[in-house]
Amino acid sequence: MKKTAMITGSTSGIGLAIAKSFADRGYNLIFHGLEEEGATIAKEVATAAQVDYLHFTTDLRNADEVKAMAESCLGAFENIDVLVNNAGIQFVRPVEDMPLEKWNELFAVHVNAAFVLVKALLPAMKKKQMGRIINMASAHGLIASPYKSAYIAAKHALIGLTKAVATEGAPYRITSNAVCPGYVLTPLVEAQIPAQMQVHQLSKKEVIEQVFLKDHLIKDFVTPQAVAAAVLFLADSEAAPFITGTTLSIDAGWTAH
Repeated sequence: MKKTAMITGSTSGIGLAIAKSFADRGYNLIFHGLEEEGATIAKEVATAAQVDYLHFTTDLRNADEVKAMAESCLGAFENIDVLVNNAGIQFVRPVEDMPLEKWNELFAVHVNAAFVLVKALLPAMKKKQMGRIINMASAHGLIASPYKSAYIAAKHALIGLTKAVATEGAPYRITSNAVCPGYVLTPLVEAQIPAQMQVHQLSKKEVIEQVFLKDHLIKDFVTPQAVAAAVLFLADSEAAPFITGTTLSIDAGWTAH
């Protein structure tokens, strides 16, 4: 029987690379994304790999919708073997200018949605005595930098949730880990460049060199495929059953400082 992987934010960027890596491994897929062409992308990936799939455009800010999505997935596939909480948003402002509604929105997407999905899928994983929960944190889940208080706080919270779930899942052979990428040139990061240019009063080239890659020891963006490989390692390698409650940094040396 084929395993099933559910990946939020999986019709573009890192999430799409993750979905493709699981498709190549023969997993059925549950796609989620808000892109207009998302349904087409999901169909193309699943068809090429000859796997079954579902596609959702659920608003992760709405906990009831997230719960309903999880229930639909369980109804279709009975069990979700791998959950990758990957979807993310960003908002860049100094602390004193950070709107409370944006703070709440970032926590809703990064933390609350992940919690609701884990809560919904965990019972079936326990019954099967197997599961892989992988949360896409960030180097900013481990360290901080200016103007991203909501994002940094949410990613730190997501790592805390990761560790808590690891303690409860371990007796059922369910692992829970976080992946912490450095800067990956995805649509989310590209969208940050104009805001960073405005905040720092720098050109695009200067923002890339002085903000995004400043702390990367390897002066390049991490690739989506590299992050996908790290996720697949935590989900479907010989080492995977014995790795839980940890963070895997793939950050070009950023957090080595």
